[in-house]
Amino acid sequence: MKAVVMAGGEGSRLRPLTANRPKPLVPVCNRPIMEHIIELLKEHGIRDVVATLYYLSDEIQSYFGDGSDFGVDIKYSVETVPLGTAGSVKKAEEHLRDGTFIIVSGDALTDCDLSKAVEFHKQKGSLATLVLYRVPAPLEFGVVITDEDGRVTRFLEKPSWSEVFSDTVNTGIYILEPEIFDMMAAGKPYDWSGDIFPKLLEDGKPLFGYVMGEYWSDIGSLQQYREAQEHLLSGRLRLALPGQPIASGVLAGPNAQIDESATIVPPVAIGRNCKIKKGSRIGPYTVIGDNVFIEEDANVDRSVIWDSTYIGPSVGIHSAIVCSRATIKRHSIVREDAVIGDRCLIDVGCTIRPRVKLWPDKIVERGSTVTMSLVWGNKWRGNLFRELGVAGLSNIEITPDFACRLGSAFGSCFDPKSKIVTSRDSTRSSRMIKRALMAALLSVGCDVLDLRSAPLPVARHFIKASGAAGGVSVRKLPGNSRVTLIEMMDSSGEYIGRSLERKVESAFFREDFKRTDPDDLGIIEFVSRAVEEYQHDYFRLLPQTSSGKRLRIVCDYGYSAIATMMPAMLGRLGVETISLNAFNDAKQAPRNRQEVERHIQNLAQIVGTLGYDFGALFTEEGERLTLVDHRGEVIQGNTLLAVLGTLVAETHPHSKIALSVTVPTLLEDTLRQGGAEILRTKSDVRSLMTSSLLEGVSFAGDERGGFIFPQMHPGFDAPFSLGMLVAMLQSTGRNLTELADAMPQFKLAYEQVRVPFEVKGSVMRRISEATQGHTQVEMLDGIKIHDNDSWVLVLPDALEPVFHVYAESSEERQSRQLVGSYSKKISELVGPIA
Repeated sequence: MKAVVMAGGEGSRLRPLTANRPKPLVPVCNRPIMEHIIELLKEHGIRDVVATLYYLSDEIQSYFGDGSDFGVDIKYSVETVPLGTAGSVKKAEEHLRDGTFIIVSGDALTDCDLSKAVEFHKQKGSLATLVLYRVPAPLEFGVVITDEDGRVTRFLEKPSWSEVFSDTVNTGIYILEPEIFDMMAAGKPYDWSGDIFPKLLEDGKPLFGYVMGEYWSDIGSLQQYREAQEHLLSGRLRLALPGQPIASGVLAGPNAQIDESATIVPPVAIGRNCKIKKGSRIGPYTVIGDNVFIEEDANVDRSVIWDSTYIGPSVGIHSAIVCSRATIKRHSIVREDAVIGDRCLIDVGCTIRPRVKLWPDKIVERGSTVTMSLVWGNKWRGNLFRELGVAGLSNIEITPDFACRLGSAFGSCFDPKSKIVTSRDSTRSSRMIKRALMAALLSVGCDVLDLRSAPLPVARHFIKASGAAGGVSVRKLPGNSRVTLIEMMDSSGEYIGRSLERKVESAFFREDFKRTDPDDLGIIEFVSRAVEEYQHDYFRLLPQTSSGKRLRIVCDYGYSAIATMMPAMLGRLGVETISLNAFNDAKQAPRNRQEVERHIQNLAQIVGTLGYDFGALFTEEGERLTLVDHRGEVIQGNTLLAVLGTLVAETHPHSKIALSVTVPTLLEDTLRQGGAEILRTKSDVRSLMTSSLLEGVSFAGDERGGFIFPQMHPGFDAPFSLGMLVAMLQSTGRNLTELADAMPQFKLAYEQVRVPFEVKGSVMRRISEATQGHTQVEMLDGIKIHDNDSWVLVLPDALEPVFHVYAESSEERQSRQLVGSYSKKISELVGPIA
């Protein structure tokens, strides 16, 4: 059976609690209301969930993701305009047509025995069953009247006392058969109580009411919100609570520290990483969220304290609600039924009078007495992560303040004392931002292993080799020296996954950071042997060659940090080298196409003049490689990828090679003929790195000079790629120039078409519909249409309002025609839609 969780409500009656979050995410005993509902569904064997969303839908999707972290499978149906309680479910009809389903409100609390309700529904042969609940004062609810058999006979929506003929009210929990959708037209607003159920009653269809005997509350007011906490703590509401019992009636999460002189009066629930200092008195009927600090002699009773709040010495909080990241300084008093919004600051010696509400981000000056509510402020929001990480204009968008919040968000996703590796390029802005990130990581309890200025391949390798929990690198964005790029990596050295990105983003925008006691702040260790450890694994993992020609190579290090280590490493390989631009100055590093071309031309001239075997240009902080042969001919792009892939196939029999979907089929065929197995990936860097970690993959690369040998680490590594090239050339006796000349000519064409974001989906749908007659269509990444010896790939850009169009055929002219034809089709499709 499937369930629909109605999670689109604004929760306006709970403001300011819902000023920054939807009502389903409001916590009850340190767990969002909707999470309690999902746990209830799981308890009754329901794991397929459809959530209907409207208000702050991104927040709910960010928290629950696909549901896998919660043991369920969640699909979302997001309303752009309100469709009513029934219309929103109609919108999700495609997921619900295969059998009986249940609807549950995502912003009401219940421990209803859903299995008994479903059994009642089936016994009665009902088309729709309403779960009912008896309340003492039904004026604010929809009253439902049933006969002795449970059949519904009458509805009364929010009656007056003269109309109250029953105390059984509609809970918003329904059990329905899919035939109910036949009564609704798509895209039109409908309400269950106002439209659908009265129509069923009028038509004499089987409509029943099941009266539940368990707990139910719609949490329709701030008072009911506090009462729900008390009911859950007292056991009247039987739902599982996070934390472990540490005393009778007292639950505490991991790493909670409670001074032995503090008094805890049950029932009390205490979250993770909390610290309660001496002389404090907590309880009864009190909930303390995660990462809360309560200083000496504070008194908190019958109150709800959300995450990451600071409560100073001798503060009194009585029957109140305090939201996330609030700071309440010493000797302040918060009276009954007051509400303190997110990130409010209550200075020393203040008094918040009963029933006063402070909206988020308010500051109450020292010694003030607040007698009336202060209205809420605004919150900046946006998307943080791009393809490689977080990027923005240096010291304009990416500022130390921004970096501190980002570092706190990233560090808050790890356990205390986790080790995070930090590194940067040599620019002043990167140094500034890295130091802000380091300070933030220390503030949330992470230890920092600082590499200072280090090549990105060395940083990735050290993250993997040191056993660190993750890493942060700060550098200028490849292609734009005015933009700072902050890259975040996991314990393997790969970019963090999308799931962790969402958590970091959620913590950043909510400012939901851990608070760490000054005694538990992280420490900095300046790493001194990262390069030596990289070099150790470099030579350990390179193929051992007993003989071979002594190669002579001209290396242009592009003003990167690898210039300090690479000449000696090549010397150890028996390579004679000449070094160009061999000092660390990221400000002069080639970034845009014109700068890279100038370096290539200079390198080609020098190699040709000196008669060296070849030249190598290192770009993007040692991530990417371009070669020049002894004639001064440039070896790059797919030709360089084919050369390295061919050598890998020859020296590593039956090797598995990962290639982007944009790489020519002719290149794939060449490598297959050499005995390699080919694994196609999506076109982005992240997918290529992830694929390199799959079992059996020995090499991965793209057409822009980025190559991965995963035994070293799962990132692009030009120094190791050059070492592998030297070792493989020596062991096979092959000549680079002859090998490059033997590669096929790739007849690949490419164009970019501007497509507004709002019509991207429509254009892709129409292209997909137009390709239904083709025999071979791939949808690994974009739409790739094969036709005999040619193919066309239409690929929407993940971040920009453009489509990328690639084509390959046996003739360059034909490839250009294919690209031009599809580009024209896309432009024609954009016109009428836009």
